Amino acid sequence: MTTVKIDQLAAEIAKELSKYSQEVVEKVNISSEKVGKEAVKQLKQTSPKKTGKYAKSWTMTTEKEFGQPHRRIIHAKAPHYRLTHLLEHGHAKVGGGRVEGRPHIRPAEEMVIEEFVKEVEEAIERG
Repeated sequence: MTTVKIDQLAAEIAKELSKYSQEVVEKVNISSEKVGKEAVKQLKQTSPKKTGKYAKSWTMTTEKEFGQPHRRIIHAKAPHYRLTHLLEHGHAKVGGGRVEGRPHIRPAEEMVIEEFVKEVEEAIERG
C-alpha cells in the first residue's frame, strides 16, 4: 500500500475514478456488442418471411464517441426499413379490411433491455 499525502489525495481519487470509469465503459461496450448481435440474430429468425429479404436485412451499426460507451443501432437496411412499422403493427388493405400485425421487434427489444441492464449492473458491481 502506498502512502498519499493529504494535498495529493484529491488527485489520487480522481485518477482512480477515471481508471474505474474507463473500465466500466469498456465492459459496457463489450456487453452492448454481445447483446446487439443476439438481437440481430433473434430478429432474423423471428421476422416474417415471404421472400426472406426483410429478415436478412437486419443489422447493427456502431457510433463511436471518445471516452463514451459506443451507441449501437439495430435496424433494417434500405429499402426494408419502410416495412418495419407495417409488419409489426398491421396495416389497412387496399380493398378494405386489415392485415394483422406480426410482433417481432418488441420481443427482441424487451430481450435487449433486460439482458443489457443485467450485464451493465454486473460490470458496475465488478468494476
